[in-house]
Amino acid sequence: MTAEVYLVDYYARRAQEYEAVYAKPERQTDLAALRARLPELLAGRHVYEVACGTGYWTKYVAPAAASVFATDYNEEVLALARAKPLPAGRVTFARGDAFDPPPAPVACDGALAAFWWSHVRRGEKMESFLRAFFARLQPGARFLFLDNCFAAGSSTPLARTDADGNTYQVRRLAEGSTHEVLKNFPTEAELRAVLAPYAAHLRWEASDYYWLAWGERP
Repeated sequence: MTAEVYLVDYYARRAQEYEAVYAKPERQTDLAALRARLPELLAGRHVYEVACGTGYWTKYVAPAAASVFATDYNEEVLALARAKPLPAGRVTFARGDAFDPPPAPVACDGALAAFWWSHVRRGEKMESFLRAFFARLQPGARFLFLDNCFAAGSSTPLARTDADGNTYQVRRLAEGSTHEVLKNFPTEAELRAVLAPYAAHLRWEASDYYWLAWGERP
């Protein structure tokens, strides 16, 4: 089973406890800042959201955006996303593969991928994702990538590193099963190098627990 196929199964099983990670007390200040920052950066834009999960970030972005087209591969998490209170007529959810994303109903001048970067293998798999991601955006579109910084004592410890430098965590679900999950923690320099062909004026913002990288498609 590939890391990507395993993630599909893991997140389907985890759907009902997906948002528990946002309840960690030590992360509340950082999360509050991000809940204000993302809508500010995507205000007035038609946003393509990849790997929206349960719609946690969709819920905060949608009131400020012109529209949101939110996709995920798992119907289990999409069902929870669709049940959230959202601005009427402004959000469309669809099942979609991040490596072959479906076309949006409108041209998109904004994009968001929250907590997805860390689940994509370094090298060609990342390049495949980025080519598909940016192909769905208009020139000048603003994109946001948001993910975790590794924080000792708060993050799940790393279990191993493979030959390509990808790192993995072993996670336990509430029903007792354990899962080895791909979870990478890129440095700012690594991220800038990978995004250089796709991004103009890339910005990096980091706190104790999260990083945010954003810019515009040339």
